[in-house]
Amino acid sequence: MSGLTHFDAAGQAHMVDVSDKEVTDRIAVAEGFVKMTPETLALITEGRAKKGDVLSVARLAGIMGAKKTSELIPLCHPLPITKVALLLTAAPERPGVRIEATVKTSGQTGVEMEALTAVTTACLTVYDMVKAVEKSMVIEDVRLVLKDGGKSGRFEAQR
Repeated sequence: MSGLTHFDAAGQAHMVDVSDKEVTDRIAVAEGFVKMTPETLALITEGRAKKGDVLSVARLAGIMGAKKTSELIPLCHPLPITKVALLLTAAPERPGVRIEATVKTSGQTGVEMEALTAVTTACLTVYDMVKAVEKSMVIEDVRLVLKDGGKSGRFEAQR
């Protein structure tokens, strides 16, 4: 189990002790997409969805998801999040909605899981709000694109 910090020497899952880690500013950015038909995307961008403003509701859901990460992912630490921002943009070339989440904290562990949870929650909310018109939507390519801060330093995914 070498290198897997969520397992102890006996292979048992445990929450990592971060008490000896330095407090540093940390940031994580994640992205994901909800692929759909051009007609469904137009419904969203033109504000014709029966449940309301899809992108605004999904943005709020993503913020809430980031704040609830430690309640959803068993070994995540509850963190004092200092910023959560979501950018939801129409991607007509796909077609679909691109969602990007940025999460910041000053702490002893990173916010990668919070950024990924924010994106996933926002994607699920987009799906929920327009599933009545298209059940075949696909949530895809959810990934970490940037993390910085802490002992491991900076990571940037190739675009």
